[in-house]
Amino acid sequence: MPTPPLSELTTRARDIFRLVVEGYIADGQPVGSKTLAGRGGVNLSPASIRSVLQELQDAGLLAAPHTSAGRMPTDIGLRLFVDGIMQAAEPSAAERMQIERGLASGGTIEAAIAAASSALSELSAAAGVVMVPRREPRLQQISFVPLGPLRALAVLVAEDGGVENRVIDLPGALDPATLEQAGNYLTARLSGRTLAEAIHVVRSEIDGGRSALDAASADLVQRGLAVWSVDAAARPVLVVRGQANLLDEAALQDIERVRQLLDELENAEAIAGVLDAARLAQATRIFIGSENRLFSLSGSAVIASPWRDMDGRVVGVVGVIGPTRLNYARVVPMVDFTAQSLGKLIGQDGFSRI
Repeated sequence: MPTPPLSELTTRARDIFRLVVEGYIADGQPVGSKTLAGRGGVNLSPASIRSVLQELQDAGLLAAPHTSAGRMPTDIGLRLFVDGIMQAAEPSAAERMQIERGLASGGTIEAAIAAASSALSELSAAAGVVMVPRREPRLQQISFVPLGPLRALAVLVAEDGGVENRVIDLPGALDPATLEQAGNYLTARLSGRTLAEAIHVVRSEIDGGRSALDAASADLVQRGLAVWSVDAAARPVLVVRGQANLLDEAALQDIERVRQLLDELENAEAIAGVLDAARLAQATRIFIGSENRLFSLSGSAVIASPWRDMDGRVVGVVGVIGPTRLNYARVVPMVDFTAQSLGKLIGQDGFSRI
């Protein structure tokens, strides 16, 4: 169901909708008409409020989990609230200090991302997550060493002296000259580039017929790239802190949902996929409930922001995972501030890269 525009809501309906969402975010409980009638700013009888609540429910913005139990926002309702109603509150001086103090406590980026995850967890009362690619060295050389009739060892040397090896299967018996040609071709195009950059260049040349390689050498290059591509896909480092924060009093009333969320948090590869969707975003991304397939069963939300180095290149993603009743107005600016702080930290003296 598409989200109805705010312009279709009357001022009265908008005010009541806002109060329901804010009440649900505050304590995780459905909000009833009597509760709303007792709050300031709603000059209506409980019967009139119930009529408005029903209109909002018919529009798909609210749901009634139980008869006479009040209303709570749907995923669509929360999206409307986040995009059009909530007013973000900048992190307080104490919150900013807590985040910055944690980031500055270690001498490596590994320590910093762990501290960032912990700080977000404590401040949001949810699970803090930080994803960063493993070290992306600039490459210097690649060579193929025969291991037998149908196997070879692909040896990759980085500019910093690091060496990584992978065994690859050959399409058939290849002579040393073919192995050397493939290695020389890759070295010429990998030198000074990261693995991701090199793979893009080489594949573009081969697919476009511009490689000047014979069929055997081209096939060997493709096999070598396939091995390194799989390795690159497994490179992200994910740090998750504060899962215990998800077990608050409201959550324990829906223990099956919490169990599902904790199970999902164990799937590091899937979480990395969710966070990766925020890597190219210009600002903080918010995924609410069923908007993301991974967390749709647990009814959870993800708030994530990319963080960049001093040159503006995306380094990783930092965020929070928790119930859909996250305090978005408070947590979104907090995640954004943490991302900015991590970016500033990268270029400072005394901190080593991953």
